Amino acid sequence: MEAYRDQYATLFHGGRDVVLIAISADPVEALQSWARDAEFPFVMASDSATAVGRTYGALARRPGMTNRNLFVVGPDGRIAYRAVPFRETDPTAYEELGAAIDQLVPAPGDGGP
Repeated sequence: MEAYRDQYATLFHGGRDVVLIAISADPVEALQSWARDAEFPFVMASDSATAVGRTYGALARRPGMTNRNLFVVGPDGRIAYRAVPFRETDPTAYEELGAAIDQLVPAPGDGGP
C-alpha cells in the first residue's frame, strides 16, 4: 500500500478522475488505524466477510484471507484491466498499471481534459 501512496500522484493522477479503493479482509478498525498512520490518500474498505473476494476470485488458500488482486474499472463500470495476482514487488507491474489507467483517463498534459 505504501507503493500506491508513494506513486499516487503519478499512477492515479493525484486522484483526478480516478478513485483508488483498497479492499482488504482486515477489520475496519485495523484499516482505519493503518490508513491514518501511513497517511494514505485513498479509500480503504473492509471486506471482512470476504463477499467481494469471493465475487472476484480473490480468496487465498487460507480461510478469511484474500490475494492481492488488482482491478481497474473504466468509466463504463466494467473491469478494464486485471492483475490477478498483482505483482507488488515487480516494478513493471506499476508501469502496466499506469498504462492501463492512462488509457482510460489521460494524465494532465497528455491530451486529457
